Amino acid sequence: MWKIGNVELKNQVVLAPMAGVCNPAFRLIAKEFGAGLVCAEMVSDKAILHGNKRTKEMLFVDEREKPLSLQIVGGDRETLVGAAKVVDQCTNADIIDINMGCPVPKVVNNDSGAKWLLDPNKIYEMVSAVVEVVDKPVTVKMRIGWDEDHIYAIENAQAVERAGGSGIAVHGRTRVQMYKGKADWNIIRDVKQAVSIPVIGNGDVASPEDARKMLDLTGCDGVMIGRAALGNPWMLYRTVEYLTNGTLAPDPSASEKMRIAILHMDRLVALRGESVAVREMRKHAAWYLKGLRNSNIIKDAVNEQETRDGMANLLVGFAEQVEKSEADIEAKAV
Repeated sequence: MWKIGNVELKNQVVLAPMAGVCNPAFRLIAKEFGAGLVCAEMVSDKAILHGNKRTKEMLFVDEREKPLSLQIVGGDRETLVGAAKVVDQCTNADIIDINMGCPVPKVVNNDSGAKWLLDPNKIYEMVSAVVEVVDKPVTVKMRIGWDEDHIYAIENAQAVERAGGSGIAVHGRTRVQMYKGKADWNIIRDVKQAVSIPVIGNGDVASPEDARKMLDLTGCDGVMIGRAALGNPWMLYRTVEYLTNGTLAPDPSASEKMRIAILHMDRLVALRGESVAVREMRKHAAWYLKGLRNSNIIKDAVNEQETRDGMANLLVGFAEQVEKSEADIEAKAV
């Protein structure tokens, strides 16, 4: 057990807040696969204050997902504080997270996300303003810096701590790197040594063994898993198992992967309606299929699906083909 503020976490595995992915359908699966904390996709402060239907849906938290961190993003003090109050008072999220790592131009050009990485003083001002008006713990997700010439990770983390922040997640890349190149775990270690609040490491954790290496190298309190969990919630389960008892659970069968993919789709249907959910499921199906033998042959068919049953039948049929093929190969080997 460890804590972020007054929130107890049962293990060190945290699902990253991925835009367009971490809605309640996927978050609940991540929780069922053992994640100690799940993070919702970022929501604009102005959108929260505007209060449209889509935004309200993004603020929904299923009790089964908890503990959950809900992430807000913005560049204006007044609107960020206002949005934080809404999350604090009107949602059952456990933690309010402030995004200062998103690298995309439309966010950065709005003086938010990764733009904050250049100004520790603004970080202190904005985080302290939020902390003052909410009861929930406030955390920050940040990158190590803007570019290799502007890495203020320690100064920025210390600003978060001085402002009353309860924890920090550090992605070991700069804004300029986006999602390319190698994450610098050494800087995550330096941040952990520079502050006394919990630090979660993020970046290049593609296997349970990577998670163990990150924790050992950096001394961080938790490990955040993002892209490696896309279509692969078993990564979360296997990492929890590996960190807990040192054993590597087996990879799932093709039919098990498709069973969870269909569960994911059915939860999306419940959230969005069939038409929208099936279109959204196309990208998830491609992730669930990744690594399965000859999965490229049905990619076009996946992207043509319009109905829940059509997608489900396609995925189940493909899994049966894969497992028959594997059985034939094993029989010939004998």
